Amino acid sequence: MTVDVAWATAWVRGSAGAVLEHRDELVELDRQIGDGDHGENLARGFTAVLARLDALEEPPAEIGDVLKLVATTLMSSVGGAAGPLYGTAYLRAAKITGAPTLDSAGVVAMLEAALEGIVVRGKASPGEKTMVDAWTPAVEAAVVAAHAGSGPADVLAAAAAAAERGSDATVPLVATKGRASYLGERSAGHRDPGATSSALILRAAAQAASGGTSGTTAPGGAGEDGGAA
Repeated sequence: MTVDVAWATAWVRGSAGAVLEHRDELVELDRQIGDGDHGENLARGFTAVLARLDALEEPPAEIGDVLKLVATTLMSSVGGAAGPLYGTAYLRAAKITGAPTLDSAGVVAMLEAALEGIVVRGKASPGEKTMVDAWTPAVEAAVVAAHAGSGPADVLAAAAAAAERGSDATVPLVATKGRASYLGERSAGHRDPGATSSALILRAAAQAASGGTSGTTAPGGAGEDGGAA
């Protein structure tokens, strides 16, 4: 079993739908511990991504082509921490997905590359109340699922569920990276907006692989601001 370019495109469109649907929630989460622009910035960025996708004269040949388009668009259109962080994540993922399809191992490698990009760019570690707290358990769950013989759709589903749990787990944490860290102990009790948007985006990947629709599942949890957004 594999996922293909059509899946990658559906993932991007699903991510845009989820971000737009939850824009106000992301704004409010970021207002509580950041500068309140996370939802608006991501909505603007993914709207620009959709415009670029729709303007393509020919469909992308490889999954990496789709991810590179997302990366360059977010980097050029999203302000704050989110643009560089997500842009780097998609760019790192694009570099190792130069193929029309991915099997389970390829999906894991893609997620690992994205996480590596976020960590390198944001210089954050798990437990610091950033998007890394969603991506790290997502990658770990994907590795376990792939090693157990799961197909790409199930690997992505495991990653998405773990990201959502990771997002939930940011609520009691005290931020030590980025703008949220300025609040010190007062940052506890709030969900990280970057971990939340990360969980939404990873859920969109899983839904695209399973043939479902994205943008209709409440994050429940699913945040960032700071150093790693």
